[in-house]
Amino acid sequence: MALWARQVSRWCRLLPAAHAAGFVGRPWARSSTAQARPGFAPLALLPSSYEVFPWRLQTCRHVSVGSCSSSDCAKDDSKLPSPVKQEQAKPETLPDLNAKVLYEDWDDIPPSSALAQISEEEAVQIIAEPLLPLQSSTLRDYVDHSETLAKLVHLGVDLSQVERRPKAGQLLLTLDFEKDIKKILLFLKDVGLEDNQLGPFLTKNPYILAEDLEALETRVAYLKSKKFGEAEIAQMVSRAPYLLLFSVERLDNRLGFFKNELGFSVKKTKDLVIRLPRLLTGKLEPVKENLQVCQIELGFQRNEIREIVFKTPKILTASKKRLRQTFDYLHNIMGIPHHMLTRFPQVFNSKLLRIKERHMFLTFLGRAQYDPAQPSYISLDQLVSLPDEVFCTQIAKTSIQDFEKFLKTL
Repeated sequence: MALWARQVSRWCRLLPAAHAAGFVGRPWARSSTAQARPGFAPLALLPSSYEVFPWRLQTCRHVSVGSCSSSDCAKDDSKLPSPVKQEQAKPETLPDLNAKVLYEDWDDIPPSSALAQISEEEAVQIIAEPLLPLQSSTLRDYVDHSETLAKLVHLGVDLSQVERRPKAGQLLLTLDFEKDIKKILLFLKDVGLEDNQLGPFLTKNPYILAEDLEALETRVAYLKSKKFGEAEIAQMVSRAPYLLLFSVERLDNRLGFFKNELGFSVKKTKDLVIRLPRLLTGKLEPVKENLQVCQIELGFQRNEIREIVFKTPKILTASKKRLRQTFDYLHNIMGIPHHMLTRFPQVFNSKLLRIKERHMFLTFLGRAQYDPAQPSYISLDQLVSLPDEVFCTQIAKTSIQDFEKFLKTL
C-alpha cells in the first residue's frame, strides 16, 4: 500500500505538467519502461482501465506527499468512486431545429422550404410567370412584361411595323410611358393630331419619342413664324411624320431650296409643301434629277416646269423611268404637244396602261381627238380621271361591255 501511495503522489506532482502540455485525457503507456507521449484518440475511446485515472488524480490532489500514511491512504482509497458505480456525465440535450416550439416567440411566419412537399391541389394553384426572353426578334414577346408596350398597343401602335425599323424596338423597351411618352403624346395633341391619329403616327415615326420636347416645340414655333396656320401644321405633321425630326436650320434650308430652284414666291412655296410635305423630309437628289429630266430630256421650258410642279408636286418625286415612258407615249404616240401637257400635268400621275387602253379604244371608235380647236374634243383630264362606266357612256359613246370585249382582243 505504501508503494501505491508513493505512485499516486508521483502522479499528483505530474498532473500540473500534464495539464500544461495538453496531455490530460490522452493514453499513457502501461509498461513501466515506456515513457509518456501524446496521442490522437479522445478520452472516451480509451479502454475501461483508464477511466479511473482522472478520478484517482482528482482524489489524490488532497493527499500530502510528506504526511500520507498507509492507513490514511487506505481510508482515502476506500472513498474513491468505483469505475462501475460512477455516474456518466449526461450530454447536453440540443433543441430540435424542426420543432414548432422554436417559432412560438417569432412574429413572422417562418419561410417555407423550396424542398417542402406540397399537395396536388396546391401545385395546381401555382401560376408560373413566363420567363422574359434575353433576346427576341419580335416585340410581341415583351408586351406582357412591359407596361409601356401594352399601353402603346392600346393606343393603336402596330408593333409589327415598328420592329422593322432600325433600333425602334430597342428604343421602346427603354422608355417609360409616364415619364417619356406621355409628354410627347400631349405635345402631338397640342399640335393638332386627333386621338385616332396618334397610333398610326407613332407606328411610322417611333423615333419622335426620344426627341427633346423643347426642340420639338421650337420647330413648331418656326413653322408658325413662317405663317403656317395651326391646321396646316397639323396636316403637314400627320402626312409627313418625320417632319418634326428636322432641325430648324434644315427646315429653313429646304424651304429656301424650293423657293430659289423653282422661282416660287413665298406663298406658292408654302402651298407646295402643304400639299406635299414630304418634300421637306425626303432627299433632294431625286428632286434635282427630275427637274433636269423635265428640262433636258422631255424638253419643257423653265416656266412650264414651274407650272407643272405647282399643279402636280408629285412629279418631283416620281420615277424617272415612268416619266420618260409616259411622256413618250403622250407626246410621240398620241401627239399631245408640250403646252397641252403643261395644261393637264395630272396625266403624269396616271397609269400608263390605262392611258394606252383608253386611247386605243377611242382610236378604234374613231374618237381619239385631243385638239381643243377640233370638234369632239377630249381633254386629257377626262381621258384619265373618269371611271370606266362614265368614260364609256360620255366620252366613247358606247357600253362598258363593248369596252371589255375590246380589251380582250389586246
